Amino acid sequence: MSRAMSWPLLRLYLLVLLYFSANSILNVIIPLQGEAFGAANTTVGLIMGAYLFTTMFFRPWAGHMIQKHGPLKVLRTILIVNGVALILYTFTGLWGYFIARMLQGVSTAFFSMALQIGIIDSLPEEDRSQGISLYSLFSYIPGIIGPILALGIWHGGKDSFTAVMIGIAVFTGVAGYSAKIEKGKEQPAETNANQGANMFKFFGELVKNPFLFKCSVFMLVASIVFGAVTTFIPLYAKELQGGNAGVFLMLQAATVVFARFTLRKKIPSDGKWHPIFIMGTMLILAIAAQSVSFSITGGAIFFYSGAVLMGIAQAILYPTLTTYLSFVLPKVNRNILLGLFIAMADLGVSLGGVIMGPVADFSSYSFMYMICALLGVTMIIFAYDRRNIFVR
Repeated sequence: MSRAMSWPLLRLYLLVLLYFSANSILNVIIPLQGEAFGAANTTVGLIMGAYLFTTMFFRPWAGHMIQKHGPLKVLRTILIVNGVALILYTFTGLWGYFIARMLQGVSTAFFSMALQIGIIDSLPEEDRSQGISLYSLFSYIPGIIGPILALGIWHGGKDSFTAVMIGIAVFTGVAGYSAKIEKGKEQPAETNANQGANMFKFFGELVKNPFLFKCSVFMLVASIVFGAVTTFIPLYAKELQGGNAGVFLMLQAATVVFARFTLRKKIPSDGKWHPIFIMGTMLILAIAAQSVSFSITGGAIFFYSGAVLMGIAQAILYPTLTTYLSFVLPKVNRNILLGLFIAMADLGVSLGGVIMGPVADFSSYSFMYMICALLGVTMIIFAYDRRNIFVR
């Protein structure tokens, strides 16, 4: 059996499932609650985007703190912040949600970095891509039933929502405090004592390091599309005959889970850049966004086809780029630079709500998703590398 499927790591994957179950519910509840309060798409986008926008800023610092104190100590501390955020949702209004989203953003920055760094450091090179794929897989499993559950909670009223949020906070905390992270054989080189004080200097590596730059561009643009889907599908579905946001998000998440499990051994884990593989992934993303856009005319078949294709693109892109960077980034700063890369994914999802909200306000959801499809097309061109200079 692969070490990526060992019992200690399976416990970590189950913790990931518990942690992200709250978000699969909130991604549906918050837009619906915003609409009930009369908020515009721009406001809803800002509140939804506050989560990963905050996460983006804390990712590099999270990488440094984990490198300094270890992933387990950081994990147990940050779960307290997550519990406070989830309980805050139960008694505040729309702008209280904004504060809770920011607290969740801080928590997620440290939580996901601790888990991913722990997984990378505890696995041999040939199993890294499987470990990252399984982490991502378990983070999406809640999305299979979460959206449908969220609609039931929405109709059940405030008491149901309160009970679910408190329950998730308690169970996640218990699971986190009982988890163990194996100490990896391959540890990063000794850290510079002044690294934390000079954290902002690492942002320059987004441009200076060609591997980090290229992967970050792909992740940023693709995540804008993913963010626009997460934020506005609950509202867009109401305009479609036969459209159901819960079914869409369930199909998307189920596809991510199925594809990540079945394709986990197909994700490149050789430290080389594979342009054709990436171009194909971005083509799938572009077709997915255009299918969602066309569904206002073509009907629900295009709507749900877009969900499946979007799930395939999500399943492939993130573990591919993360695994590649785990090989080519310098070990002495790898955790921090990986944090910067994941921060670009956070920024993209946040911008998907913040930027695309005004686009939807001034045009339509259909036009906004067509813009997302065009972004995917530009990344197909960007992925082409005739000289193959990014192969190690």
